[in-house]
Amino acid sequence: MGAAAGAGKAVGDIAAASSKTQAERRLAVAEQAILGWRRACSPGVWDSDATCTNESLLSAVDEIILLAEIHAFPMASAARRSMEGALGVAVSCLVGEFLRLRVWDASQMEIRLGLRFAAGKFPVPAATSGVSLSLAFPTTGSISTASTIDELYASGGSQSSAADAVTVLLDGDFFDELDLMPASLSVLHQIALRIIRGGFTKELLHAFTNAPCDVLDRFMSILQLECPFEIDHVSFEDAEWWTAEDMIKRWILTIKLVAKVLAVMQSQLNAQSCGAFDRFKNDYFMAMAKNSIFVLLRFANGFTSTEAPDKLVYVLEMYEALSNAAPGLLLLFTEQRVELISRQVEVVLAKLARALRIMVGGLITRIRTADRSQTTGSAACGVGVHPLTRYAMTCVELLAPHGPALDVILSNGGAAEGVNSLGGLVAVLVTSLERNLEEISPEISSDDGDAVAASRHLFLATNASFVARRAVDAGVESLLGEGWAARRGSLISRYVASYVEACWAPVVACLETSGWKPAKAAVAKFIAAFDKAYESQMRREVPDPALRDALRKAASEVVVPAYSVYLQKHPELVKNVRYTAGELGQLLSELFEGEAAES
Repeated sequence: MGAAAGAGKAVGDIAAASSKTQAERRLAVAEQAILGWRRACSPGVWDSDATCTNESLLSAVDEIILLAEIHAFPMASAARRSMEGALGVAVSCLVGEFLRLRVWDASQMEIRLGLRFAAGKFPVPAATSGVSLSLAFPTTGSISTASTIDELYASGGSQSSAADAVTVLLDGDFFDELDLMPASLSVLHQIALRIIRGGFTKELLHAFTNAPCDVLDRFMSILQLECPFEIDHVSFEDAEWWTAEDMIKRWILTIKLVAKVLAVMQSQLNAQSCGAFDRFKNDYFMAMAKNSIFVLLRFANGFTSTEAPDKLVYVLEMYEALSNAAPGLLLLFTEQRVELISRQVEVVLAKLARALRIMVGGLITRIRTADRSQTTGSAACGVGVHPLTRYAMTCVELLAPHGPALDVILSNGGAAEGVNSLGGLVAVLVTSLERNLEEISPEISSDDGDAVAASRHLFLATNASFVARRAVDAGVESLLGEGWAARRGSLISRYVASYVEACWAPVVACLETSGWKPAKAAVAKFIAAFDKAYESQMRREVPDPALRDALRKAASEVVVPAYSVYLQKHPELVKNVRYTAGELGQLLSELFEGEAAES
């Protein structure tokens, strides 16, 4: 009995030994294939058409996973350790296959648009970017011309065709008609199935952070930056204004395109059936979307320390673009992740708003305390529109289209002077400007006191009318309160009356006699005074036709009737005077044409 039992145990040991040897042999074969794959840096299991090109390698992965599932080796055994090591390598290779896989395909966009996308070679037309391409806040009183982003682009196309391409991309139907997911989706199932069986789900989820996306990469490359976006703080504070403009234009276009394509990508991904990968689809998309949005937010955050007024309009456009894109972007995320993204967006918007309020305060200070050296040039010699006036009203025109955003920003903490809206800002800018002009105008030099006074009033009238006209052109007149236009017209009328009183009333006074002055002498003195005044005024230029006509009319109404009445009282002088009353009126009607009149 004992011998039989011993014989049975021996047979069992032999069978177990045979079975163990067979499992180890299977492990060795599979391990050799997988380790050889890693050492040889093989091209992979699937080709670009999602066709399996290495069935034996895939079988080796399956073999190791099967051995792990059936617990082929005891715990703490050398074979078990080898199996686990080989399984880790196999999963690592599968994750590598996933990262190499072309899940998203942007080639159809190139085909549909007829051009190739190249990093940094994408146009930013004004019609689609919402950014002013040709105007920037000037730093010296004149408007600067900003160059457009790189001009053309690939395939020998023209700038206009590239601009048309952007318009098509932002059109609502373009992406919807594209199939951005190629036929390789079945591979996602094959990879996910094996990783799940192997118990390495976390490794695949971690790989999503670095998953490539051809479509997103094309649009993110528009930023054309080498900044280390993996760090939290990137600053563009020292960038030249035109550099900042260029970068912000790129960013605005990029966030519009990314927001558009992410929505389409999510829709197309959810519509696909990827087998075992379906349980990861949401995590996969969230990781890609979060990565691209965080890059865009870090870029925008780089401008939150900018305080220079010259960059105000560009940073404001960035704030608007982010505000407009945020609701659609947040809809892409699940409830678990949307809070994180929303919080980051709110932080960047708040920091941008704070920077913008500082810039607005700086703009007010700049208008109020502008360097008096700007009186050189046309404002001093021709008593025309002062550079500071042009600067201030250009700022108003550039800011006017962004009234709603400015109202929100300023209402949450005024910039200065209690400014809490665009209308309040314009009012403060105009008031600050005119106070400065009042101090500038007496510095206009002349040896003639009457000429100084006349030039001062003409200078103020010209600048006041310029402000009124540009306020209407910018569409901000209604923001300045009821009656502003009427008060402005009354102010200009007072300046006109003061000008006439200073320049032409002294001419008319020459006709006044005290009874002993001969009429002929009085007329001669009048003519001499008129010629002097006319000569000093003929070179003045008044660009506003309405103001020019008002000045001519006011001067004529003072000079011509007085001269006509005097000649009627002294008919003996009519044949010997240099001018008739009609000729004086004609001369006065030709004033304020500047160099054109002089020539």
